[in-house]
Amino acid sequence: MSSHVDGLTPEQLTSFGESGYLLIPDALSPETVRELLADTHQRLEDFSLDDHPMTKFSTGGEDGADHVGDAYFLESGDKVRFFFEEDAFDKSGGLAKPKERAINKIGHCLHELSPPFRNTSLSQRNAAIARSIGFRDPRVLQSMVICKQPEIGGAVPPHQDSTFLYTDPPSAVGWWYALEDATKENGCLSFASGSHKRSSIDKRFVRTGGGTGFIDNEGARFPEKLQNGPASGVARKEIYEMGEVKAGTLVLIHGNILHKSGKNVSGKSRFIYTFHVIEGDQEYDERNWLQPPEKGFSKLYAS
Repeated sequence: MSSHVDGLTPEQLTSFGESGYLLIPDALSPETVRELLADTHQRLEDFSLDDHPMTKFSTGGEDGADHVGDAYFLESGDKVRFFFEEDAFDKSGGLAKPKERAINKIGHCLHELSPPFRNTSLSQRNAAIARSIGFRDPRVLQSMVICKQPEIGGAVPPHQDSTFLYTDPPSAVGWWYALEDATKENGCLSFASGSHKRSSIDKRFVRTGGGTGFIDNEGARFPEKLQNGPASGVARKEIYEMGEVKAGTLVLIHGNILHKSGKNVSGKSRFIYTFHVIEGDQEYDERNWLQPPEKGFSKLYAS
């Protein structure tokens, strides 16, 4: 079988540039999807509660004040760790669901520590996509399976990925693979189309003395190609487009685009795999919550 190493078509590149996101159906074969789901379910069954700090993953609402920031979370950049849904616990603090149905996400180094996820992440196809977007030295970081569990999968408020993975200037792009169908009922993504060209990175999510928090961004607020920023500074009410996708779809997400997802109100999970890519020659400093492993973030281009 010949390997398919094409990047984005001119039409896809134009659409990504204008919208700030791109849906690519059938980017993963059904066999690969099954393999990644099997790896995920095995991990959910095998992890132990005995030494787990029972860390809940919280986006902290609109102001981010309650965003997760304990050591278990902060030291997960080179490990595979398990974070619970906020609504997975009963009033006494015990799990209200079986542990494999209570996890919000698994992260943050699947792209190195799991062979199937590594093969998916560091593929020739993804290198070709990165090249067509214009990456010079793309580095893969922050990989995770987000489970969006049935009935308790929490909503994620509007956010921009470069807030959390800041380079100066911003360069993050998310690769988001649907491992199950993502629908309105189970919490698919929604995007404010074109907002990457008008929404600057005003805040950064950083390490603080007491964990994590948001600070004002004093560096560049738009990527190199968008340095001039929005045409006007007038605030506008963003309109969100629903991104319902089938399993196997790849969604590319610009680091400046505003996007969100709803609560899973259905009886079906919404498992996805995502990782982010940053430009290796842009400044990534020690204030970012996620710090590189000793050998640095993973190279997407073979040296």
